[in-house]
Amino acid sequence: MSLQILNSDACIGAEATGVDLSVPMDAATFDALETAFNKRSVLCIRDQALTADQYLAFARRLGRVDRVFLQHYALPDQPDIMLVSNIKEGGRDIGHADAGRVWHTDMSYTAHPPRATLLHALETPVANGRSLGATAFASAEAAFSGLDEATKALIQGQTAVHRVSGRRKRTGTGVGDNALRDKQPDVVHPVARTHPITGRTAIYVSEGECVSISGMNDVAAEALVTRLAAEIRKPDYRYVHDWREGDVLIWDNAAVQHKATFDYTWPDHRRLMWRITVGGTG
Repeated sequence: MSLQILNSDACIGAEATGVDLSVPMDAATFDALETAFNKRSVLCIRDQALTADQYLAFARRLGRVDRVFLQHYALPDQPDIMLVSNIKEGGRDIGHADAGRVWHTDMSYTAHPPRATLLHALETPVANGRSLGATAFASAEAAFSGLDEATKALIQGQTAVHRVSGRRKRTGTGVGDNALRDKQPDVVHPVARTHPITGRTAIYVSEGECVSISGMNDVAAEALVTRLAAEIRKPDYRYVHDWREGDVLIWDNAAVQHKATFDYTWPDHRRLMWRITVGGTG
């Protein structure tokens, strides 16, 4: 097979075909994939059928694999892979059923957020021949570039406090897991964050999760976070991924935010994904 990269029509997003992640990959092919990922921020590798070990082996080429925070959703005997699923067994969710319900970047509540998230689609819901459960991505880098100069100057050098339980409590989601989230300490990150690999700048705030900004009162800080979050979500900065079984989707947490579409229901539609996060960054 021969690797091919096709960019989407949006400012982010690309699709890779002609590569098999289940076998060892030569350096040139991996470099081409990584280059496309760094340029486009969201990369889909189609038509993969991977064991957990094969999936982890590829992920580790991107960086250090982070241990799953919510261990009760980890794949059995694989604490570094989280199940993202609406499937229930014995009345209990086998995986994180409401992951991605609000706009966010993964694990910004950690001191060294992951470089990338990988999601491997094992089961995807379909209705009337149409894929359900799409994921929307928005470029926080494009959003920063589109700010007026006064706003850029305002946020340069500012930091925001990220609190993992903030957006969950605000939206009323994840109630069953919020006791674990409350144990996670607050962290501080730049509002305008420089990408640790590409050097590009992105807006790095999530509405509801960022509870304060340095040098601002709470009212002003909340208003600024709301405004910046709205900038990121502008339609011109978005790419929407329609899932197919076998997809391995990789996104750059320093460059984009994402939000899932919940247009499917259990037990009529089954959705099962394996999630890995890699490469803690400063």
